Amino acid sequence: MTPVFRFAPSPNGELHLGHALSAILNHDMARETSGRFLLRIEDIDPQRCRPEFEAQIFEDLRWLGLNWEEPVRRQSEHVDVYRDALKKLRGMGLVYPAFLSRAEVKRRVAEAEERGDDWPRDPDGTPLYPTEERELDSALAASRLKAGDRHLWRLNMDRALEHLGSERLDWLETGHAAPERIPAHPSLWGDVALWRWDAPSSYHLSVVVDDALQGVTHVVRGRDLYWSTPVHRLLQRLLDLPQPTYLHHRLLTDESGQKLSKSLRSTGLRALRQAGETPSDIRRRIGL
Repeated sequence: MTPVFRFAPSPNGELHLGHALSAILNHDMARETSGRFLLRIEDIDPQRCRPEFEAQIFEDLRWLGLNWEEPVRRQSEHVDVYRDALKKLRGMGLVYPAFLSRAEVKRRVAEAEERGDDWPRDPDGTPLYPTEERELDSALAASRLKAGDRHLWRLNMDRALEHLGSERLDWLETGHAAPERIPAHPSLWGDVALWRWDAPSSYHLSVVVDDALQGVTHVVRGRDLYWSTPVHRLLQRLLDLPQPTYLHHRLLTDESGQKLSKSLRSTGLRALRQAGETPSDIRRRIGL
């Protein structure tokens, strides 16, 4: 099987050194294995993604000397595919409409903590969505949906895991002295959102569908997405999608030890290029 790698940035800001590390790693690994290198534009969020940032992504990557297959896949052009995946999960009874806003969840968390109760949080520290909302009266939920109330579609994590039965979820993590199978525990994330009222699909749903449709065999991405992998493995299993191999590479940080951000123009590829740096300089900066 021909190895297939991909770099999948979101056009919601300028690329920085951390993006360069991920893009170059994928590009070089594809070349070293006689594989394919794909570029995917994850522009599923219409509120933040802009065409000028997409154009700059192409410019920056070409300046780095990277080449990719055409055509480039844009998530905004494939919303129906993600909707079909959600429809399949709905047909399995594994998702439900969630109407609480972030402010309402925040208020419930504050009230619980004032009573001295601990509120469960996901690996990123975000409070989990209250599980009692799974049991919203079906007639009331249908009425609210018909009325156009803002909502998300969330995965009922307990039902999803029950659907798997005794099957063990894991993934193959490479890049170490020896590949290692990592146990996957998606329950840590609670009832993850799969579809938003203000943006079609979510990252979790769209990324697993795209990887499967594009035949991606090796997902090479930053360590910050390591703990998202259990959710992706669960969705792959529920949707009968193939399982790629994973490599979560080191993250680049600023002087304070914080992960690089698109807001840090000092590490932006465009700014560095304008300052006279070369692609070879970039490779040295990121340790390649």
